[in-house]
Amino acid sequence: MAVPPRDFSLYLVSRGASIVGYQILSVVIGWQIFSLTGRALDLGYVGLAQFLPAIALSLVTGQVADRLDRRRILIACFFVELGAAALLFGLTVTDSMRGRLLPVYALLVVFGAARAFSGPAAQALSPNLVPKEILPRSVAWSSTVWQLSTIVGPAFGGFLYGTVGPKGAIVVSMTLIACAAAAIALVRGGALVRGGALVPPHPSAQPSEGKLHELFAGLRYVFRERAILGTISLDLFAVLLGGAVALLPIFASKLEVGPLGLGLLRSAPAVGASATAIVLGFYPLSRHAGLRMLLAVALFGLCTIGFGLSKSFGFSLLCLVVLGASDMVSVVVRRTLLQVRVPDVMRGRVYAVGDVFVGASNELGEFESGLTAAWLGPEVAVVVGGVGTCLVVLAWAVFFPDLRKIDRLVDEPESPP
Repeated sequence: MAVPPRDFSLYLVSRGASIVGYQILSVVIGWQIFSLTGRALDLGYVGLAQFLPAIALSLVTGQVADRLDRRRILIACFFVELGAAALLFGLTVTDSMRGRLLPVYALLVVFGAARAFSGPAAQALSPNLVPKEILPRSVAWSSTVWQLSTIVGPAFGGFLYGTVGPKGAIVVSMTLIACAAAAIALVRGGALVRGGALVPPHPSAQPSEGKLHELFAGLRYVFRERAILGTISLDLFAVLLGGAVALLPIFASKLEVGPLGLGLLRSAPAVGASATAIVLGFYPLSRHAGLRMLLAVALFGLCTIGFGLSKSFGFSLLCLVVLGASDMVSVVVRRTLLQVRVPDVMRGRVYAVGDVFVGASNELGEFESGLTAAWLGPEVAVVVGGVGTCLVVLAWAVFFPDLRKIDRLVDEPESPP
């Protein structure tokens, strides 16, 4: 695999540092809340607090990513996250979280808003930092960094929580977020020569067809392209139904493995996903990409069922590793389709729609898991979600034949703007 270009390497450094920092905070917040209340529903509210700003801002964030300098958007978002983390540090130092979780949820709303803006900007910036012919490899590079960071972040967060306590863990998280801001600030702009033409780091303003028309352009594009709609919506329901991340503090407590065990459980899906991303970086999916995606999501559902039924820490880790590996196949197919097919002038808005369908569904899935766990118990909630994921795969195979028929990813023709 070739070495990534300089600007893209800085982008990957920024991405990795920000993810590790965020994952450390997620472990700290999840364990603190569960240790204070012991209620699954309170863990579900963590996801809901981050989902609400994502859905509320979904139309605006894509428009911003297509109109403004995407690097500056990312830097601004990192500084907002730093401020929220500093306030969380203050709540922890003063022990203000005990009996008062509302300020914590308010800070999570701020984190959710920052991520709602940074997600489309980061994903739309990425294709401008590499030559078009290595876009599929750049997806694998980016996914590898994402998954490796998701391995290191939770495990490191659990280790920090158990050694230096929540205050020290938050300080480390803030340091990493600051490093992410510095790395993206060093990107020179991502201007590349493609076919003899200079490509700017972000699209210049296009003639307006009306503000409302532009706001809904990304949504119309997704619903017009059935294959893209199928991939995005399949991920949405798989994550929404099969997401057990919010309940991991409960399972860590039942398995008696403590904060470090919680960190390992949170890292396990990324272990499988990163291994798959590395393999796909060397050996990209050549044929039958859509069918392989459907089978991978079905395996995701089966592993979710296995995790819910597991009574062993080792088997639970194994289920989560395989779950992450299967999820990565879906991620690579979806991201490659978006980068290859979507015109650059609309990429931010389309990614914003994708973030609502997929990214925000992680948080909404956490709320759904917390809610069903409060009704049915954590084990039953996870098993029911896994069964639901398998049923969704069967339904999508029937209702989205364009998804099932996707063959080669790189050779698929681009859709017209």
